[in-house]
Order: sequence, then C-alpha cells, then structure tokens
Amino acid sequence: MSLYHSLCFVLLLILSLCHGSHSLRPRRPRRTPHLDGLLPNGNFEQTPLKSNMKGRQIIGTNSLPHWQISGHVELVSGGPQPGGFYFPVPRGVHAVRIGNLASISQDVQVKRGLVYSLTFGATRSCAQDENIKVSVPGQANELPIQTVFSSDGGDTYAWAFMATSDVVRVTFHNPGVQEDHTCGPLVDAVAIKEILPVRYNGGNLVKNGGFEIGPHVFANFSTGILIPAKIQDLISPLRGWIIESLKPVKYIDSRHFKVPDGLAAVELVAGRESAIAQIIRTVAGKAYMLSFTVGDAQNGCHGSMMVEAFAGKEPFKLTFVSEGKGDTKTGRFRFVADSDRTRLTFYSGFYHTKLHDFGHLCGPVLDSVIVIPTH
Repeated sequence: MSLYHSLCFVLLLILSLCHGSHSLRPRRPRRTPHLDGLLPNGNFEQTPLKSNMKGRQIIGTNSLPHWQISGHVELVSGGPQPGGFYFPVPRGVHAVRIGNLASISQDVQVKRGLVYSLTFGATRSCAQDENIKVSVPGQANELPIQTVFSSDGGDTYAWAFMATSDVVRVTFHNPGVQEDHTCGPLVDAVAIKEILPVRYNGGNLVKNGGFEIGPHVFANFSTGILIPAKIQDLISPLRGWIIESLKPVKYIDSRHFKVPDGLAAVELVAGRESAIAQIIRTVAGKAYMLSFTVGDAQNGCHGSMMVEAFAGKEPFKLTFVSEGKGDTKTGRFRFVADSDRTRLTFYSGFYHTKLHDFGHLCGPVLDSVIVIPTH
C-alpha cells in the first residue's frame, strides 16, 4: 500500500471514530418554545367555502377553518354594511359576528399547569349592553363591551387562565338575547401567549414593576390591550398586579406608543375607575422608598395627568401636565410600613380623552414602579 493510500485510510478511520463518538452523545431535549402569537386562523382570513355560506351566515359546524361554530355566526368584512351600519375590522379584512347564544371554539395545545393569556379584538355591533363570554373548561369570564375605549373600533381585551390539561377548548360565546338575533360582538383577531413567571429583580420589592411581562400585543395594529378588573378576572394577564377597579386599565407597548422605560407600561384610561394594585412584603415599622414614573403615550392625550398613589394608608400625588409629546416625570416618596403586607395602589385623578378625538378615552401612563428599603 502506498503512503498516499495509507494516509487516506488513517484519515477515514479517524473521521469514522469521531462521528461514532458524536452519535453516542446523549442529545439535549429540545425545549418547546412558549406560545406567543395568533391562533390558527386567529384573524379569520381563511374563509369558508362559498357553498357553506348563506349571505354572511356560516353554515356548518366545521365550515370556518380551524374553528367550530354553534348557532348564528357570520363572517363579515370591514366597512359599510347594509342598513347603514359600519363594522370596523382594524386588523385585517374579516371578522366573525357572534349572534344570540352562538359561539366559536378551537382546541389549543398548551402545557398543563402554566398560565396563558388570550388577546382578542372585540367590539359591539349594535346593542348597548353586549357582552362576550370567554372560557376554557372550568374557567370562564363574561366581559362587558358596551364602553367603547377606542373610537376606531380597535378595542382589544386580554383574559388569562390556568391550563388544567395539555389541550384546552377556547370558546367565545355571546350570552345575550337581542331582538335582532344576528346582533352580537365582532371578534376580529385572537392570539395566545404563555405568561412567564414573575420574579423579584434588583432588590425591587415590586414584581413586574416595569410591566414587561404581559399579554400578546398584535404587531400590525394596536390601540392598547384592556386588562379587566379583578372581579371579572381572577388570574391577571398582567402578572403580579391586581386590577381592582370598575373599569379596566390599558396595557401599551413601545412599538405603538411612547412608554417611559422598557417595552411596555400601563395607561390609566378611566380616571378613578381605573386602578391597579399590588400587595408587597414589608416589615412593620420599617421605612421604604416608593418611586414611579408617569408620562403620556404621545397619543394625543393632554392636560393635567396627576397620578394618585397609596402605600398602605399613606397617600401620594405626582402631578404631571401633558402636552401630548411623550414627556415623563418620576416621583419618589418615603413611607413607613404598618404591617408585613403593604398594598400599593395607583389611579388617575382625572378623566381624559384625546385632543382631537373626544370618543377615545386615554390617561396617564404608569411605569417603573420600585420599592426599596431605606433608613
């Protein structure tokens, strides 16, 4: 055997041994990425066959791709409608209209024991007292949608649940019975997000004080996400926080709004009816420093945007006058805890609408809530 062939044989032997040793190594299990995006056909742009349509009504339980329907459900296109109605569909072309006692549902693969948040665009189509019921097996919430927060029909809601199995059936139901059986909420987009656990960060006694952990935000269009009150939402999509008011607060992101810091913040859109709170661990008799930032979302909201805060029973007021340019202001307040649990509460002192759109509710932006021990 020539020297050349000997070298080739040795090289091939080395390569085969390396490949063999590599193949014997245990492979690391691939981590399943957490859910964060539209449900299959979550924007309803995959439409039924024409043979399964009767006017706008969808005929057949499985005619809407990836969804099951029950009762009178319509596929509508955004814009002017017969009879003088106008249906806003801000995130695309199509939406579904859920009539009297009708519903749409979809089976979704999740991970048992984890918390998930649904983000969905919903607006009433005719009646003043329309509600929408969102549910998974064993957990449900009925949301009133008669208050319109966005004049362009872009109201978006979030609802959270704990997964009790690896597959859950997500259902949107119209519990109302109107004289016009076709009346009901319009749903134009549905997304889901796995909500990561919240932890203390950098000595801050407030969890998720920068509001970085929250529900899915639609990429192509957002007027913010309405987080329902605790009485309607036992598991908050805004982890660590309690919405303890009659009206929701609005979760906003830095892609669509000006936020004071980081990727997200909360807009207090309903004056004293829009309050957010968190209970933190403290030591009775010990002093602490509370700091938080307020601003405007650079969305046309203007005027005096005072935010009132409570640390236990101690009140604080941070005044802020907005010109709608995205300015911010940070306040620092010292308080002494009177128990081993202290409730932090924030709400807006006034009601606001946009400067050139009085039908669009808005308010001060809250961000960077920090509590640290002091002397």
